[in-house]
Amino acid sequence: MDEQVTQSAFMSAITTEHFVLQTAASSTISEAAARSSLYIFSLSSSLVAIGFTAQSPDVFMPLVAAVLPAVFLLGVFTVVRLVDTALENMQYLMGIARIRSYYRTLTPEAESYFAADNGRWPEVKSAPSLRLGTFVAFLGTTASMVAFINNVVAGAGVTLLINTLLGGGHARFALSCGAVSVVILMMSFLAFQRWRFSSIELDVQPTTSDKAR
Repeated sequence: MDEQVTQSAFMSAITTEHFVLQTAASSTISEAAARSSLYIFSLSSSLVAIGFTAQSPDVFMPLVAAVLPAVFLLGVFTVVRLVDTALENMQYLMGIARIRSYYRTLTPEAESYFAADNGRWPEVKSAPSLRLGTFVAFLGTTASMVAFINNVVAGAGVTLLINTLLGGGHARFALSCGAVSVVILMMSFLAFQRWRFSSIELDVQPTTSDKAR
């Protein structure tokens, strides 16, 4: 009787954990959407404000010098957090996959109902997002898209700065420097994102004690 009570309590706990992990995974997606929207809204508002001062050089340059660095820093903070939320989401999905792998051991019928092929990443190794390779998959993350926009903001700032320091008339050189800045920043971000994702260990198998149950 005690064993039945213990088993019942364990199943109740593991299904509750399954529900909690699903809720937590959904919250990371909501947070990523909210943070991305906040950054895009801040950038749009800043560009509108800059546009109103475009005809007044005395106001335009000081405003750009104050706004663009602030927007860029906000973008950096947003991108770092977006990478973290993606990693948290992956950890929650691995927790769900680990629980599903335990469900498969309950009865012979459970093996077909909770088969790994019917699950999602990381149980299914051939995830749709990886069909074009990991590099393309990294480019398609929310963090990468926000990082690209933010890097373009940085490139625009570098272009304006160089053109101003050189006294004007060097638009091509300034644009080239801005484009190089965008490429360098984007490659740096992709390297950072790849490094952060490499910390995830794809362990979705139940422990020995779980199998014993």
